[in-house]
Amino acid sequence: MRRYSIFVVEDDEKIAAQLTKYLARYGYEAHVASRLDDLKREFLERKPDLVLLDINLPYYDGYYWCRQIRTVSNVPILFVSARTHEMDQVMAIEHGGDDYIAKPFNLEVLLAKVKSSLRRAYGEYAMPPETRELLDFGGLLLDRTRNRLGWKDRQTDLTRNECILMEALGMRAGEIVSREALLAKLWDDVSFVDDNTLSVNMTRLRKKLEQLGLPGAIDTIRSQGYRLRTDGGAGREEGGLR
Repeated sequence: MRRYSIFVVEDDEKIAAQLTKYLARYGYEAHVASRLDDLKREFLERKPDLVLLDINLPYYDGYYWCRQIRTVSNVPILFVSARTHEMDQVMAIEHGGDDYIAKPFNLEVLLAKVKSSLRRAYGEYAMPPETRELLDFGGLLLDRTRNRLGWKDRQTDLTRNECILMEALGMRAGEIVSREALLAKLWDDVSFVDDNTLSVNMTRLRKKLEQLGLPGAIDTIRSQGYRLRTDGGAGREEGGLR
């Protein structure tokens, strides 16, 4: 069985030691970042399978380093921070993070999120090679091998979560896909997920569709979910869901 490597970016030595000890108990190789002034280089040297990333760091904050890592890798990045404001979670996902865990955290919840992210990226729920083809949703092309979305002569890169959402909506284009179904696509156990996380990821996906020249391509259906429009019309918001 593969032993996954986790890169712990945390400047509090006590918390870092607690995390590495707990993760090692469950068979993970956990390494604490030692060069907080040059995290991108250390990331490239270690080649971890997942990153646990604090926000409040010396030199540059976690948002900056998340953006830097995203220029070279799509590994799962889970923010672990003492900041509890909703906007911090929004910013973490806006800068390329996959999930957000607030301090003080429950170690069992953190472990569940780590396991879920690794399964989605590499394990039993990862996309098998034979299914990694180019998907065409009425001219909207989703390249799942590169997490890239194209429309006519434009292209944009997606995060892994955005790619999953795009595929889920595209495979049922014109139909309403419930929030519960989308959450289940993103995470194994939705009881550990803040519902706002889905809203933030959906907002990011909408912005990228706008960049491609498809504003309003996703409808929000009150108390039900979301729908990818295939008729070329402007999207609507039918109710209060974001």
